[in-house]
Amino acid sequence: MSQIILHRVLPFSKRLISKTVFAGETVVDATAGNGNDTQFLAEHVGENGHVYAFDIQQQALDSTKTRLGDLTKRTTLILDSHANVDEYVKGTIGGAMFNLGYLPYSEDLSVITKADSTIAAVHKLLGLLKVDGMITISVYDGHEGGKEERDALLDYVGKLHQADVHVARYEIINQRNNPPFLLAIEKLRDFTEVRVVE
Repeated sequence: MSQIILHRVLPFSKRLISKTVFAGETVVDATAGNGNDTQFLAEHVGENGHVYAFDIQQQALDSTKTRLGDLTKRTTLILDSHANVDEYVKGTIGGAMFNLGYLPYSEDLSVITKADSTIAAVHKLLGLLKVDGMITISVYDGHEGGKEERDALLDYVGKLHQADVHVARYEIINQRNNPPFLLAIEKLRDFTEVRVVE
């Protein structure tokens, strides 16, 4: 049986986080959804770590809480936009994860992540992120509004100062039906102000 080297986007995102986030650290799931990433993060940081999970839909947080079970003890579920992350999270974080788009199996698929709040959240999280920390963003653009968010986000991360962060794009290009791609942002140095080069 062959070993898969080129993982799909979501497993690769977790692989990156597992290499850069350590037990006992604070992390952020910026889009809790149905709780898959929140559960992964809670398990990964261990009993001395903590996860802040954001979503704007109560349905998402309810699903996440059910999935977490006893892991809710090391998790704070927040019904608010990830754009307001700095109002809840203080101090340094080890990493953060985003899954953009809409909530799978939602009753209302018109509720989607949007460029302005996503970019605001990434911008603030970069300021909180430890040096050598990672932010992963799984980008879905096959739904209405997805292309606009994708383009604005790519424009933003493409202008982040190269001395401050590395930004990589990872995707499997022979999958059908608008597969997601991954943006990974690695923080290279300590800074108090995120520099965007125009």
